[in-house]
Amino acid sequence: MNLIVFESFDAVREFATQTKQVQFAAKHPPLNKPMQGDVKKSKVYVRHPETGNIVKVNFGDKEMRIRKNEPDRRKSFRARHNCDNPGPKHKARYWSCRAW
Repeated sequence: MNLIVFESFDAVREFATQTKQVQFAAKHPPLNKPMQGDVKKSKVYVRHPETGNIVKVNFGDKEMRIRKNEPDRRKSFRARHNCDNPGPKHKARYWSCRAW
């Protein structure tokens, strides 16, 4: 067990403030930054434009590689998913097209 000894009550207050700031930062994930997914291949947190809530968008298949360096595959994917008009940021198609 770790024991923390404080010299004054001000030190206790400062420690509590720092702890709360760390907890507050942990509640708000980075927005619009794709990262390794847990359910799907990738995930990204975005703010929903209508509600203002932060939502998690999962996209991609864990079992598939992204082969965007192959022109034929890239062209086919972008045509299949209509990437010329990817839609809003809070949809998986937007982020999938952005990855390709």
